[in-house]
Amino acid sequence: MLDDLPIRKIIHVDMDAFYASVEQLDNPHLRGLPLAVGGSSLRGVVSAASYEARPFGVRSAMSGALAKRLCPDLVFVKPRFDRYKEISNKIRAIFLEYSDLVEPLSLDEAFIDVTENRKGIQSATWIANEIRNRIKTEVGLTASAGISINKFVAKVASDYNKPNGQKTVPPEAVISFLEDLDIRKFHGIGKVTSKKMYDLGIFSGRDLKSKSRPFLIENFGKSGAYFYDTVRGIHLSPVKPDRIRKSLSAERTFSKNLTSEVFLVEQLDQVAQEVSKRLQRAKIAGKTITLKLKYSDFTLQTRSKTAPYFISTKEVILEQSKDLLFQDQLQDSVRLVGISLSNLNTEKSHQNPPKEVAFQLKFEF
Repeated sequence: MLDDLPIRKIIHVDMDAFYASVEQLDNPHLRGLPLAVGGSSLRGVVSAASYEARPFGVRSAMSGALAKRLCPDLVFVKPRFDRYKEISNKIRAIFLEYSDLVEPLSLDEAFIDVTENRKGIQSATWIANEIRNRIKTEVGLTASAGISINKFVAKVASDYNKPNGQKTVPPEAVISFLEDLDIRKFHGIGKVTSKKMYDLGIFSGRDLKSKSRPFLIENFGKSGAYFYDTVRGIHLSPVKPDRIRKSLSAERTFSKNLTSEVFLVEQLDQVAQEVSKRLQRAKIAGKTITLKLKYSDFTLQTRSKTAPYFISTKEVILEQSKDLLFQDQLQDSVRLVGISLSNLNTEKSHQNPPKEVAFQLKFEF
């Protein structure tokens, strides 16, 4: 089936423990120590954990208090997003020396289509290795990479030899690679979906491939068709260098849980101001506003509404957020509040999508 598809050379570069590694780069006394960016021993959430902290079970999105219990010697540092962005821009500049088709997913990872590249290099594996060496030499950080025929396989492959490694899945190995893949590695399969798949006897890509398209659609809706294609190496999404922002948000974690909507209004004022500042800096606006509440037991609740016009000013954002806040009673005391704007005025259709280029299955990877 792959013989009939356009075969690209896609690299997924993923920086190793990026935020924590930047902190250790800039502060030599932190090197070798178990480190958490964000959070604290009392409040907050860990944004990133160094590799020294991970054997203790410390992970991103974990509460600082739990991280400290798991690793009593854990060192917390405040995030410096301006510095992370500065480093990210240097890394992206390296990518762009090889291809115009660079799609950043975040500050620390990106897809690069090197099917036709600026250097005229045939081997995507060689390019990935050179890029990683340049990041180490010119920036001082390590990166891992996955190389394959599409974005899905490349992204999965980049996790295989972390940290500071890479894995190539050439065209002839894609099917066997996907068949051996744990179904939890497939994008869109989280805890709920994986449990349902387990109940249906689906544990690996091979099990998934044995199911028919109607069966998967019946059990998983539209995602079923996606699973059916992906496990067969069919993932046609091109690398999009003009990736468009879908939303913009800001949030705040409190030093003490708040128990009343009245107490939350002051915090909303500050969050709304930050969202407005970011919107105006990016010169964008949005119609859909979402209020995010994280309760003391870490459960999340969101409330949304869509305005008939684009908004970006603090006053309107705060007014809409207060309406959402008082829309319903709080379920418990609140430890975090956030505001996001989506349905942005940047979401425009593209008239000329990247052209598909067909290649023979056997070519240098």
